[in-house]
Amino acid sequence: MVGIVSYGTYIPRYRIKIADIAAAWKKDPDEVIRSLGVLEKSVPGGDEDTATIAIEAASSALGACAADPKSIECIFVGSESHPYAVNPTSTIVGELLGVGHNYLAADLEFACKAGTSGMQAISGLIEAGQIRYGMAIGADTAQSKPHDVLEYTSAAAGAAFLLGRNKLIAKLVSYTSYSSDTPDFWRRDGIRYPSHAGRFTGEPAYFAHVAAAARRLMEKAHCRPEDIDWCVFHMPNGKFPRAVAKRLGFSHNQLAPSLIVDTIGNPYSASTMLGLAAVLDIAKPGEKIFMVSYGSGAGSDAFLWETTEEVVSYQRSAVRQKKTVKDQIERKTYIDYVQYLKQTHKI
Repeated sequence: MVGIVSYGTYIPRYRIKIADIAAAWKKDPDEVIRSLGVLEKSVPGGDEDTATIAIEAASSALGACAADPKSIECIFVGSESHPYAVNPTSTIVGELLGVGHNYLAADLEFACKAGTSGMQAISGLIEAGQIRYGMAIGADTAQSKPHDVLEYTSAAAGAAFLLGRNKLIAKLVSYTSYSSDTPDFWRRDGIRYPSHAGRFTGEPAYFAHVAAAARRLMEKAHCRPEDIDWCVFHMPNGKFPRAVAKRLGFSHNQLAPSLIVDTIGNPYSASTMLGLAAVLDIAKPGEKIFMVSYGSGAGSDAFLWETTEEVVSYQRSAVRQKKTVKDQIERKTYIDYVQYLKQTHKI
């Protein structure tokens, strides 16, 4: 059976409070926080980009299982903020990891679900017997125009998952996808900041696709919300994942461990994968995790995972090395709005 051999995450230590962004634009901080459900967000350092974040997450994943980098036969990096328009992030990651040269590399782009698209593709390659191990990475230094609503949530982080067949910490029980041409969010080549369709990004975009993918997976896997221990949904803000979970019949307790958005914002391609990592950090063996990503344009990937006994030793190591998602969220340095603009190269 295919599944997760190891995983690693990276969240930059810099944070800016949403109240400080609101104050800079003379907005009511309480109203902004109430409308988005986000208190602060992660910010990349001045020398960090998607490639460096992806490398940090991937290195952590390799270190957690002591895997030989040369055993990796595929690297897919999903992002919408690749540092180069023409030059792959995936080969930069592979070179610095020491993977060698006998591997498939590709950069993926599908808004915030590019990373989970990589997880599906690699799972298929492993199931087909074409490769033994592959690494799917979701990483972003999310783009947003100053004074746009996206500025309050666009964050930076990365998550990497090593997939294979041996010593799995979580088995992939089932997966599916749901896609349509729904342009709720876009950025043309050469344009620095993305545009979005405002409220259109809600019902016909996020909710329609996440709910459809979730229901399709439940039918395919013959499961119901009450059969699931934990759920993870893409987190563009603090309200959407809570709302869709409730609509689908999941409880707050099933969702709560995955809600990294409240304290680091939306790191786009890393969002759902980071939520999965946060759940794996605390899940017990034999528990089922229901996960649905979302990418504008639009589409959702849905997965059902089941943890194994191997997850226990991984958790002990992560706690000992202070590499859990919770540890990284709590390790932070606050910056003001001017410093934020400098570190994100807006000024």
